[in-house]
Amino acid sequence: MIRIVIAEDQRMMLGALGSLLDLEDDLEVVGKATNGEDALALVQLHDPDICIMDIEMPIKSGLEAAEELKEKGSNCKVIILTTFARSGYFQRAIKAGVSAYLLKDSPSEELASTIRSVMEGKRIYAPELIETAYSEENPLTNREKEVLELVADGKNTNEIADKLKIKTGTVRNYISGILDKLEVKNRIEAITRSKEKGWFK
Repeated sequence: MIRIVIAEDQRMMLGALGSLLDLEDDLEVVGKATNGEDALALVQLHDPDICIMDIEMPIKSGLEAAEELKEKGSNCKVIILTTFARSGYFQRAIKAGVSAYLLKDSPSEELASTIRSVMEGKRIYAPELIETAYSEENPLTNREKEVLELVADGKNTNEIADKLKIKTGTVRNYISGILDKLEVKNRIEAITRSKEKGWFK
């Protein structure tokens, strides 16, 4: 029997997924969570074979939970099931060692067959993701990423300068470079663009 934990913040979807998988003779849903934090707790509690996770969930995202499972050396294999076909998310998922990345508009029978394939050691990724995966790399340098993340945290130019121990003029130069590279007009648009591409940690 393949034991499964599902993490999905839309309760109707969570219930439907659970019912769908429980119809399969060789699959058993042992836990359901509505955020990444609870998913990690259920994985620790039940030691399942598979954890199916959405990406955008409250408290902790599916990608953050997958990264944490990898850090802990968990044997639980992660399948991402999401509506977001974003190359940044996909690249992050690959780094987190997820075994499969499926889109929610895939046929329902594909999920059960993917679970079985993953248990055999295969990796399954939605074909449309593989096509776009490496066409859009984040153009920002590590320092620019750091500056933008501090901007997203609500820090102003002076606070960023203090935190990174650089001059305010240098921070302004970094921000100007970020806006140019992301082809946006202001800081809010830069944050939005990075989130859309899945480039934020």
